Amino acid sequence: MEEDDVSIREQNFYSQVRECIICFLLFAILYIVSYFIIKRYKRKADEQEDEDVTVNRVSLFLSTFTLAVSAGAVLLLPFSIISNEILLSFPKSYYIQWLNGSLIHGLWNLVSLFSNLCLFVLMPFAFFFLESEGFAGLKKGIKARILETVVMLILLALLIFGIVWVASALIDNSSASMESLYDLWEFYLPYLYSCISLMGCLLLLLCTPVGLSRMFAVMGQLLVKPTILEDLDEQMYIISLQEEALQRKLNGGRSVVDNNMKRIEHDLLNAKAMKCKLERRKNASPWERNLVYPAVMILLLIATSFSVILVTCNILRLLVDETAMPKGSKGPGIGNASLFTFGFAGAALEIILIFYLMVSSVVGFYSLRFFGSFTPRKDDTTMTKESLDSICWATLGDSTGWETSTSS
Repeated sequence: MEEDDVSIREQNFYSQVRECIICFLLFAILYIVSYFIIKRYKRKADEQEDEDVTVNRVSLFLSTFTLAVSAGAVLLLPFSIISNEILLSFPKSYYIQWLNGSLIHGLWNLVSLFSNLCLFVLMPFAFFFLESEGFAGLKKGIKARILETVVMLILLALLIFGIVWVASALIDNSSASMESLYDLWEFYLPYLYSCISLMGCLLLLLCTPVGLSRMFAVMGQLLVKPTILEDLDEQMYIISLQEEALQRKLNGGRSVVDNNMKRIEHDLLNAKAMKCKLERRKNASPWERNLVYPAVMILLLIATSFSVILVTCNILRLLVDETAMPKGSKGPGIGNASLFTFGFAGAALEIILIFYLMVSSVVGFYSLRFFGSFTPRKDDTTMTKESLDSICWATLGDSTGWETSTSS
């Protein structure tokens, strides 16, 4: 009996160690990818003085960490779907025994924990740390900037606490509701996290339809359109003449007003960009012009229509069928039953739609007028803007699971 207890404890110990190693490897991969993404868009001129270098490195680390957590939150639902189908296809395989329900639930718990940490601690600290200069009268340096950042975080926490207190009083003005706010860990932080997730869901509901409509225009810019009733040689000749005329004005216009010079330079850049697009269309193969573009547009139309139909059906089912609600349904667990009628093919289709909705949300987010200024540019994005982008992605990443599960 004692040997059985020892073997069970050893199995649990090795299982926990294995899960920790797998979680660490997955997060390391996400962190490396996130680091290269941020470095690709980070402005090189940000690194100046030694103090600013340290501040930028700390902010870079925190932004990368937040982006990795957001990516993990976005990818967890497809990962769970794939894991369930793999366990159903190979239930007794020795090489996938590490892929179990305990690992999946552990990943969800870790993502939830680190999402709270990034939203409430790390990213506010990174933003205020970048903007801080130290209080007047104190010696300038890293310590002064850290002190100012901590004070700003305390003031921000008091402000948010007051806002939540007022909102709770307006919704439920009972003594029990007020006393529950004193319990920070059990009630206040989950309540605040739910409010932020609700804001993210509302933002996704606004971004996704805009992104679905913008996907056609974006793909039209990336792909080569068919040349129907168009003479590319004539257009190339006209653009070349315009470019030569603008270049002569620019070379011989020393006495021209500065405003006119800027306008001429702008027109010259537009002419060169248009010439490059025409050259790309002219050099494209007939297959690329006449087959790829219509096929991609048809696939986008099918994916958009199918997504809208699925979302509509699931919303109606949530309104009519009480068992479809999360509180009324208990899942069979990882690897016990397929969640889709068509098995692995249905799971693959669901994952494709999830990624399509994610990409549409990204396109729609940066297409909104208010968030258009947050669009990262290659080698020309400040750390402050990247910190704000990381905050937005952390909020959206926590809400993506809700949106994609609604469309499932």
